[in-house]
Amino acid sequence: MATRQKLMRAIRVFEFGGPEVLKFQSDVAVPIPKDHQVLIKVHACGVNPVDTYIRSGTYSRKPLLPYTPGCDVAGVVEAVGDNVSAFKKGDRVFTTNTVSGGYAEYAVAADDTVYTLPEKLDFQQGAAIGVPYFTACRALLHSARVKAGESVLVHGASGGKSVGEKGIDVIIEMLANVNLSNDLNLLSYGGRVIVVGNRGSIEINPRDTMAKETSIIGVALYSSTKEEFQQFAAVVQAGMEIGWLRPVIGSQYPLEKVAQAHKNIIHSSGATGKMILLIS
Repeated sequence: MATRQKLMRAIRVFEFGGPEVLKFQSDVAVPIPKDHQVLIKVHACGVNPVDTYIRSGTYSRKPLLPYTPGCDVAGVVEAVGDNVSAFKKGDRVFTTNTVSGGYAEYAVAADDTVYTLPEKLDFQQGAAIGVPYFTACRALLHSARVKAGESVLVHGASGGKSVGEKGIDVIIEMLANVNLSNDLNLLSYGGRVIVVGNRGSIEINPRDTMAKETSIIGVALYSSTKEEFQQFAAVVQAGMEIGWLRPVIGSQYPLEKVAQAHKNIIHSSGATGKMILLIS
């Protein structure tokens, strides 16, 4: 006698567009983990700006339709594939990516994108780690090749900046279409603007890079090799153990309110903390 497939609540996207294309469904089949995959019972999922770009169809990577958004989940291992040895049922974990999508009660992820979540962090904090912290590692360690003693500025769309005569060595730019031209004037000799976020085009004068021999460098987390992900994971794990990695949580939404979350993450100003979907 055939066993009935387990169903779950999940968000599905059947066409690219605005937040209204995020459809809440309660009859989605729970995915089954394959050889090197882990099935996670999702407790929380981070909402990232990139989720909105993918949903709108304007991002360089377009998933096949229909799909479930979300990559940064935290929860408990429900089952593992035949060739998974690093995790077992009941383990607390977080991810940097998923195969099946994180806006759901269960998500499948490749075992090399799954990491142990220490007891000192709750699931909301675990869901805030993936893309933000691993992108920060890539931006600082790989792209900027930041060195001890260098100054780093992280900013978004506004705020006064006093940089002194020397200028800033590294600027982590979250909204390049607003700030990039001004960033170039703030840099020190040999300074670097690391573009992590952008929502449009901007006109700059290339001459502004010449006198101080500065650089503009783009960051794409998923260009990282497996070895680089392991390097970033080691930094993140050390931060959790030592105690400096403690994500600040901002707005929290139930799965049914995901469309509102997608509106707010783009249009709300002055928000602090990571936006989270609460699943379980």
